[in-house]
Amino acid sequence: MAPLGQGKEGDSRFFTTQKKGEMHELRMELHSTDRAVKVDAVKKVIASMTVGKDVSMLFTDVLNCVQTGNIELKKLVYLYLINYAKTQPELTLLAVNTFVKDASDANPLIRALAVRTMGCIRVDRITEYLCEPLNRALRDDDPYVRKTAAVCVAKLYDIAPDLVVERGFLEILHDLISDSNPSVVANGVAALSEIAETSGKDVMRISASVLQKLLAALNECTEWGQVFILDSLAKYTPADGREAEGIIERVTPRLQHANSAVVMSAVKVILSYMELMGSANSDSIRHLTRKLAPPLVTLLNSEPEIQYVALRNINLIVQKRPHILENEIKVFFCKYNDPIYVKMEKLEIIIKLVSEKNIDQVLLELKEYATEVDVDFVRKAVSAIGRCAVKLERAAERCIGVLLELIQTKVNYVVQESVIVIKDIFRRYPNRYESIIATLCDNLDTLDEPLAKASMIWIIGEYAERIDNADELLDTFLETFEEEDPAVQLQLLTATVKCFLKDPEDTQDMVQRVLDMATEESDNPDLRDRGFIYWRLLSTDPEAAKMVVLGDKPVIEDDTFKLDPALLNVLIGQIATLSSVYHKPPEAFVVRRGAGDDKEEEDDDDDEDGYDVGDSAGGAGGGVDLLDMGGMDLNKGGAGATGTGKYETKAPMTRVCGPEKSGGLEILAGFRQYKKKIRMEMTVNNISSTAEIASLAVQLNKNSFGLSPSSQQMICNPPVGPGESGDTHVELTTTPNMLAPIPAGQPASPQVQVAIKNMTSGNVFYFAVNFNLEAIFSPEGAMERSVFIESWKSIDDRNELYGTVSDLPRDSVDIDEVTKKFKANNIFFIARRPVPNAEGQEVVYFSMRTFTGMEFLAELTFKQGVNACKVCLKTENSAYGLLAKTSIESILRN
Repeated sequence: MAPLGQGKEGDSRFFTTQKKGEMHELRMELHSTDRAVKVDAVKKVIASMTVGKDVSMLFTDVLNCVQTGNIELKKLVYLYLINYAKTQPELTLLAVNTFVKDASDANPLIRALAVRTMGCIRVDRITEYLCEPLNRALRDDDPYVRKTAAVCVAKLYDIAPDLVVERGFLEILHDLISDSNPSVVANGVAALSEIAETSGKDVMRISASVLQKLLAALNECTEWGQVFILDSLAKYTPADGREAEGIIERVTPRLQHANSAVVMSAVKVILSYMELMGSANSDSIRHLTRKLAPPLVTLLNSEPEIQYVALRNINLIVQKRPHILENEIKVFFCKYNDPIYVKMEKLEIIIKLVSEKNIDQVLLELKEYATEVDVDFVRKAVSAIGRCAVKLERAAERCIGVLLELIQTKVNYVVQESVIVIKDIFRRYPNRYESIIATLCDNLDTLDEPLAKASMIWIIGEYAERIDNADELLDTFLETFEEEDPAVQLQLLTATVKCFLKDPEDTQDMVQRVLDMATEESDNPDLRDRGFIYWRLLSTDPEAAKMVVLGDKPVIEDDTFKLDPALLNVLIGQIATLSSVYHKPPEAFVVRRGAGDDKEEEDDDDDEDGYDVGDSAGGAGGGVDLLDMGGMDLNKGGAGATGTGKYETKAPMTRVCGPEKSGGLEILAGFRQYKKKIRMEMTVNNISSTAEIASLAVQLNKNSFGLSPSSQQMICNPPVGPGESGDTHVELTTTPNMLAPIPAGQPASPQVQVAIKNMTSGNVFYFAVNFNLEAIFSPEGAMERSVFIESWKSIDDRNELYGTVSDLPRDSVDIDEVTKKFKANNIFFIARRPVPNAEGQEVVYFSMRTFTGMEFLAELTFKQGVNACKVCLKTENSAYGLLAKTSIESILRN
């Protein structure tokens, strides 16, 4: 093909905006007798296709150009055919004769091009014509044709696996592994590996003679060919330690390769075989360990992205064999210009490699990091100091000394992170370093984050007998008990009970106050239940309470090597793949489509033609399924359900105000969405007011949702007389001015504070009511499937929330009914699919978007015969994630 820059303007001119009537002009040019005009016309068509224009109406015109001896034009036409073959399968058959003819051309480039193109056209009707040319190509004299044909067998297996087996193509691929050309060997290995992955069968069958052929080809083939061969060797199990050692010896030179993928694949082979060499070969293993360190260190001089991937892999390697890099800890020290994601990974590896020999050097480095400007990095560095203390008992005192120096800097986030890690040190080494508690107590005023507060409160409660004013310190936290995070409230409750058990005389009033707040004023079930348990223990058996609350706690362990050994072995076998970056096995994030599933997909596509896009978000056709959600059935179940039937939204009403606070009125309040408007609905029970209630004035405080009333007045029609009840409502709007700031790292509060004025009596009263997030879900929130997949991939795993909803009603384990129920609440169906290798399990995906533009993605897992559901929710708006998950669970339960 001509170079891009050819001519005065280059081929970029074909991407300029075309004028009106361009299709007619293109058609005329495609039928031109001038070859140069024809080539330019096809380039214009390809350019239009590339930028997303539909040029399928020119299919027959472009197809006519295929009868040419010009290889550039032929390549362009074949490129067009590959793109539009699936939408025009009947017309594609017209090109079959040309393919067959080209597959016998004298020019090997044209023969290979024909076979490659036929393999890329995923149309069933083409496959029967492909077999004969493919058979010839696999035995072609030219190695370029043979290596192209090898890859084509894997493509054909994907469409028609039975045909590949019947025609004996697998046997021919095995023969290609013994080919004289290393590129052919590499492609044969790549094709067999792909078929093995797709079919789940071991079609590779490496024998002793095949092994020698692979090792011989390793020295001569291209770098990507080497990767394929090395990956195949990693899956091979040597007969004994001697054979393993022999293979390692042949693979070791790949460690010096310039391509990082080749290096990592070689490391994977060596690590896999080192396991098989056994303890009898300890000298050989030590020798290999020394050889593995330099190539891994060299990878850290690459671009930041490659560094990150290398670091994620090294993280696994040092967990499996820490001795490989034990003397190389300096190379993991952070540089000032390292991106934050590289710095974070380096810190993880430093913690794994730290030992008593290098702890002083590491502490100096971590102390330096703690003075950086990036808050997240500083926190991680402080946390690392604490983890070093937990890991190395002899160095714990030095680590605490560094932490105390950092606390003296009075930098807010440094102090808070230090308190968190010191709590862990106390738990690791009880009754050893409590002398520093006084220093921690001097910094109480700087604590404003829930985790830091909870840690400090734990320390005060645990060591109350050593702190003279422990009760006073706890009392300062109790002043804001109701506004605190649930984790802080739970710690406060436990710490107060500990103080009471250690000093009952001075803390009786305080413990009574805390138990009252926990059991009577809190709507958090965890806090309430713990409060009742403590209350019952204290009132019935104080000695039992001491045993439960003040009992010895297990010493925490060092979690540096935190991966399960079985999982670690799996991941070591997946080095240089996405698994080693995610630190998850492949099945955790990829659902592999089985070979030959295309027919089923085509049937699904036909069904989608009648699918109402307005009812769901599943209408994104034609996109490549990058998350491999290929098994998702867009028509099965809820997607086709247009009506919500019996499912109408209702405001979950709760009693928010009693007659003693509101001049004789009992108020029930709740939120829902009605006719695309957010409403706060109220039930007014006139218990003891002598006057009729005709109207109320309403005002909202700033809240997490930016809600404000569109009108200040709520009319009671008819008026609510003494002893009567009536309903009223006010429509709400969302405005940025009413948004209350959410503290960093904390979840959004569901509470909306409301002030009501009784216009008859002039009495003003206040209450707080929890907002249910589904009331703010937009009816325009449907998401296209391709957008959903991209969004799901882009959201960090740390922004995932999990939960299990048990004891569900029958209609909440029927996916069709759940879809209707969700749709009534503006939660939109995306797709559903069965869980592979888990009979009776099915996964369903939903999306929702709020009026304020926040998006939430949900994955629900159901199991046949089980009245429960697993919920996984992902969102970039992590502060609101818990509220969205709670809404889904609430809708399922009702």
